[in-house]
Amino acid sequence: MTLRQRLDQRQVQKLILAPALQQAIKLLPLTNLELIEVIDAELAQNPMIEVEGESLDRAAPEPGQSAEERDAEKAGEEAPAEIKLPSEDPSFEAPASGEFDPGFQEYLDDGFRPHFYENREAVSLENTLSRAPSLWDHLDWQAGLTFFDKDDLEIAHDVIGDINDDGYLSSSVEELARLRGTTPEKVNEIREKIKTFDPVGVGSLNLREAWLAQMDYLQIQDDVARAIVANHLPLLEKSDYVQLSRALNIPMSEIRDHIDLIKGLDPAPGRKYTGEKTTYVVPDIIITKEGDDWKIELNNEGLPRLRISPYYRRLLARAAQDQPDAYRFLVDKMKKALWFLRSLDQRNKTIFKVAQFIVNKQKAFFDKGLDDIKPLTLMEIAQEIGVHESTVGRVVANKYILTPQGVFALKYFFHKSLPGTYGEEVSSLRIKEKIKKLVDCEDSANPLSDIEIGDLLAKENLKIARRTVAKYRMQLKIEPSHIRKRKSIMEERA
Repeated sequence: MTLRQRLDQRQVQKLILAPALQQAIKLLPLTNLELIEVIDAELAQNPMIEVEGESLDRAAPEPGQSAEERDAEKAGEEAPAEIKLPSEDPSFEAPASGEFDPGFQEYLDDGFRPHFYENREAVSLENTLSRAPSLWDHLDWQAGLTFFDKDDLEIAHDVIGDINDDGYLSSSVEELARLRGTTPEKVNEIREKIKTFDPVGVGSLNLREAWLAQMDYLQIQDDVARAIVANHLPLLEKSDYVQLSRALNIPMSEIRDHIDLIKGLDPAPGRKYTGEKTTYVVPDIIITKEGDDWKIELNNEGLPRLRISPYYRRLLARAAQDQPDAYRFLVDKMKKALWFLRSLDQRNKTIFKVAQFIVNKQKAFFDKGLDDIKPLTLMEIAQEIGVHESTVGRVVANKYILTPQGVFALKYFFHKSLPGTYGEEVSSLRIKEKIKKLVDCEDSANPLSDIEIGDLLAKENLKIARRTVAKYRMQLKIEPSHIRKRKSIMEERA
């Protein structure tokens, strides 16, 4: 059998996303800040779109233009679909009479306002913060004030550059020495000085070394605390205070003071500069209760109010008479502008539909709290509002809602359901809240095991497996029962 090339035709079904649909999909998951960047980019490249209040409309008369001509020009501000093209240009085809279909006519209206947009004052530039120095910038600045020898400074830069976000050295001293072409002793000498920089302990190889460096800097003379850090960290990590007491040959009642001193040390010195910054959430949706009804409002604060530029619409009308190339360009920009405005409008409508369904589903939660929250899935809301599940996923991404119960991410309301004893669906969030309450109210001397928590939940018609209890307990960052018991014994003997 020989291989050869040939041409043939096949008829297949294929899903192709039009550019306008791709644009609408990309706008869905954007936050308000990201949407502002997209709008600014569109304003920069499309003259047909303008921000209200920044119109390019030319009120002043052109040279030699009479009042009658100005009035005729204003009267000629009609939709481009009514413009006729010159017949002497055979290379140019006029658009069909429905070039701008009736669905776009509202965007051509000078009084058009995209849905939900409000004119609010933007945040002042003086109220924004500058970038805080990073950990490595801070250490490099201190190294420049400490090391005056060129070789020492280069080694210090290598060590600082290998420090991770927690403040620990990522590579071994031997590896750094080999890369720099020096001895491990020289690298250690530089590293010991770096450990005294702010934050103290940065550049350490492990937790033991970081805490000992901090004790030296703070001049802590507690020999027991030093012994715990130097020789018994594994017992401290497991909260095994009984074995720790035996190893140190001191009573349990004395250990607490030494452990409290150790708790004052920083286990991750680099987090002071590289830790997550406080993020202030701006809700995208605001719901308030007015009487017995819930009011839903999209928070479009800071978003500009857009419209089609009347000035460029007049240019489009003029270009249709004797400038076919300019007319093609402006028609293309007009189509893109109309699709962009429609995509923004459709984005707001979709977000509003999702928010409305969540509010209708979770009215009991907004009124009473977490005990009355109901399970909800993306598929359920997608079928209700008539969109694909992935569309709902894009809508809830990075969006927040302000409710009487607080500010929540939209993803918070989408969680699994577990069957109750009588066949009803129970939210996993409700079960987690009950587990937390059971642990908070337990006898500290006899903490509840995962099996006992499961038995107590079963008495409330919430029958779940022990491994599910353990999984939810870990998600709540609650320690196992034996660790909680050890800490309770320490509290009692203190």
